[in-house]
Amino acid sequence: MEKIIIDCNQVAKKFISYKKKPGLRGAIYSLFKRNYIEKYAVKEFSFQVKQGEMVGLLGPNGAGKTTLMKMLTGIIVPSSGEINILDYSPSKRDKIFRKNIALVMGQKSQLWWDIPAMDSLLLLQKFYEIPESEFIKKVDYMAKMLEVTDLLHIHIRKLSLGERMKMELMASLLHSPQVIFLDEPTIGLDLVAQENIRNFLINYQQSTQCTIIITSHYMSDVEALCDRIILIQDGLKSFDGPIEQFENILGHEKEVSFSFTSPVNTKSTIFNNLDAKWNNNFTKVDLRVPENLLREIGLKVLQEMPVSEFNTEKMPIERVMKTLMKNPKILTKKP
Repeated sequence: MEKIIIDCNQVAKKFISYKKKPGLRGAIYSLFKRNYIEKYAVKEFSFQVKQGEMVGLLGPNGAGKTTLMKMLTGIIVPSSGEINILDYSPSKRDKIFRKNIALVMGQKSQLWWDIPAMDSLLLLQKFYEIPESEFIKKVDYMAKMLEVTDLLHIHIRKLSLGERMKMELMASLLHSPQVIFLDEPTIGLDLVAQENIRNFLINYQQSTQCTIIITSHYMSDVEALCDRIILIQDGLKSFDGPIEQFENILGHEKEVSFSFTSPVNTKSTIFNNLDAKWNNNFTKVDLRVPENLLREIGLKVLQEMPVSEFNTEKMPIERVMKTLMKNPKILTKKP
């Protein structure tokens, strides 16, 4: 039986703020009377993660992803509920617990800007009490995997964003954490850098069997790395399951693309109720076709229109996510 590494039970986080009227009068008024506002960033959130799992935590901006990640790592304390990670309560900030987790935030750096990456790693070696032989072996292994061996002695501020992100990963994994939290690790990176980071994480996880939770707005990250998705909307868990099940939330449909040798009639009844997306000169269309109608509709288009090329694929996760963000109630309508 696989060991439960993360156990999150009915966790909630409430923030209290107050409204202040503008200007000096408003400031003076607020000294005597304040209108407090209570807002739950996370509400009654429960889930479990087994050892070796790679889980994608998805949701729109402001849904509560980062707040949940900060509670899981002990940065902030839950208002209610319980979190157990590696048999520790994160909010107690136990030293052993902190030495067994890592948090990588794509928008924040833990490296010192004005010194070379290797100097930062040496400092972290002392913080985490890593033996010299293990440190040298670990740095050499990760530097080769990330192809940054020649960059270790260059000041962080002189590196590109992608190179800095690789150094951030090295710094976070230096102490061989059992649980890794990645908060948008590929934000702002170009396509090649994103792919390099993803490949590194896949190889690293396979070799160490660590547990990873990742948040990202790049659906390609989630598709490449995760087998399971947890969706958070307005602080509540609205989905938790395999990525294949998530792709079928909108139904068992295929995305079909047709290209034509000349413009076609976009008003044709063939395209009714298929969410047709046309290019500017009406020579290409993307359709969302139910699997049971795929053969019938495909034959009609091929017979009646000048098709030059077509292809079909399963409903991309990005399209599912966009639809859910525009209409969150879709999930509540599902049986």
